Amino acid sequence: MVELPTGGLVGMIIGILIVGLVVGFFGARWFFKRQLEKNPPINENMIRAMFMQMGRKPSEAQVRAVMNSMKRNSK
Repeated sequence: MVELPTGGLVGMIIGILIVGLVVGFFGARWFFKRQLEKNPPINENMIRAMFMQMGRKPSEAQVRAVMNSMKRNSK
């Protein structure tokens, strides 16, 4: 069996952790960007535009109600 000095073992563990953190960071960033491209967040201006396309002028209460319902459904 091969024996490693304690310092070598600690160095390997720290190196593996650093590599894992770097790979995890870039992987998570890539995944997050991809999800935002597929599912862009909807804001109040988009809801107003949707109402206008349907031929209605939305009140602020209606816009906020739609935003609140979307927030509730996304959880």
